[in-house]
Amino acid sequence: MDCSPVTKLVIASGNAGKVREFQHLLAGLNLAIEAQPDGLGVEETGSTFAENARLKAVAVASATGCWALADDSGLSVHALGGAPGVHSARYASSDTDRIARLLQELEGATDRSAEFSAALAVADPSGSVRLEVEGRCAGLILPTPRGSGGFGYDPVFFVPQTGLTYAEMDKGLKSEIGHRGRAFAQLEPQLRSLLGS
Repeated sequence: MDCSPVTKLVIASGNAGKVREFQHLLAGLNLAIEAQPDGLGVEETGSTFAENARLKAVAVASATGCWALADDSGLSVHALGGAPGVHSARYASSDTDRIARLLQELEGATDRSAEFSAALAVADPSGSVRLEVEGRCAGLILPTPRGSGGFGYDPVFFVPQTGLTYAEMDKGLKSEIGHRGRAFAQLEPQLRSLLGS
């Protein structure tokens, strides 16, 4: 399929929550947004979020022949030496289990500070990485989940300046202060420049 010039962007993820978040963030650009093809798996062998984003963007762009946007993001908890980090999605088998494991490992910890990071990479149809950015949001891990929105660790990630967890925020606020939104704020002008708009 012909994907040049940039009219379609494939989100290099099988995570429906992540794809929805990017559809919201990219709504202002004149692009058709699609999820990566079913069954296309990319092994995340990088030791950093940026390396994994790069791997995914290149693999999906090469496989589809389209521009691809990849995100690798996760939660780094200071008391756990930065864990779960790049293993955030593989920390347990479901969101509920991941949160339960995190809270169990933090039991008795006085330092509950944490940081969400998102690395974004855009690759062109040839598989060359054209854009890379990283965004971060600092917060605290609550002892019990709050809120019903979002996905992943959102119900226990509390952002002090808002008084809310990610799961309690509306999409607009999460887009503005969240790690993915901050990364996207850096990416958007560069993406617009690539699009020539």
